[in-house]
Amino acid sequence: MTVYALDANTISYLIRREGNVSANFHNEVVLTKNQYAIPHIVAYEIKRWLEDRPTKQMKLFSCQFSNLFRIVESKAGIDACAWDVAVQIYIDLKQNGQLISDADILIAAYCLSKSYTLVTRNERDFKRITNLNFVNWYD
Repeated sequence: MTVYALDANTISYLIRREGNVSANFHNEVVLTKNQYAIPHIVAYEIKRWLEDRPTKQMKLFSCQFSNLFRIVESKAGIDACAWDVAVQIYIDLKQNGQLISDADILIAAYCLSKSYTLVTRNERDFKRITNLNFVNWYD
């Protein structure tokens, strides 16, 4: 069974029903009973993004997605192992002159520490991280 960790761009595409994200979510999670998680940092990014949007979108997120995407500390939090992985990712990227945002490093560390597959459209940054499994459901 695969556990998919959803990146902020994936959730924003679900909210806006863009690309093939909704269909892929339905096929890969709903139909197959695979699991999904939303890292707390992603929840933060989405809530921050929605604060700049009309109230209608924030209400949509609060009503529809808070039930669908339960954010549970034991599943979504950054634990000590993930922090250590994040430090190693940072060091590797810095040594190669390919740093990415701290938020993306933490998301990748979360996924690596739990052996989750990240669902993102941000292939450019995440492909820099060794052994990170990710998929793009947008296309």
